[in-house]
Amino acid sequence: MKNIFSLLKLTLLTIILFAVIYPLAIYGIAQFAPNHGKGETISVNGKVVGYQKIGQKFDKSNYFWGRPSAVDYNAAGSAGSNKGPSNAEYLALVQKRIDTFMIVHPYLKKSEIPSDMVTASGSGLDPNISPEGALIQVKRVAKERKLAEDKVKALVESKINTAVVGPETVNVLELNVALDQLSKKGSEILSR
Repeated sequence: MKNIFSLLKLTLLTIILFAVIYPLAIYGIAQFAPNHGKGETISVNGKVVGYQKIGQKFDKSNYFWGRPSAVDYNAAGSAGSNKGPSNAEYLALVQKRIDTFMIVHPYLKKSEIPSDMVTASGSGLDPNISPEGALIQVKRVAKERKLAEDKVKALVESKINTAVVGPETVNVLELNVALDQLSKKGSEILSR
């Protein structure tokens, strides 16, 4: 009986600590973060179209594509595929992505495709691609949008984020919102 009472006290203490105190502490810390921990949203015409730090699926040829996702961009189930580079199923999936990319971008050689365009990130929700990943899509997007390639290329270059530490990146949602504004179709991204 003595052990049961000790275990009940430990259970109650653990519940209070991890179900009440810890969440309240994290909530309090989040109040000092940008947007009070609610996520940094991107809006078009007053309507939220997405989050700056969560990748979204863009598969229409008139938009820039982001990194593939192992979880189909489901933020509730963020995860990688957990398959290593020697896994046959993983290699077949990457080859399928390369083949699809080559069909839509026939002007490219396989060696010109950056790895971030055919491999998923660890979270499956990476909102960014490399500048090279964006620049190789310029020709396709410009053709689909009937825009001059140099205009679309300049747009991509204006959206390159330079970090103090780490590689340069391009946020795909921000780039596509700017692309819609450049094309004078600001509401198009809302209907994708």
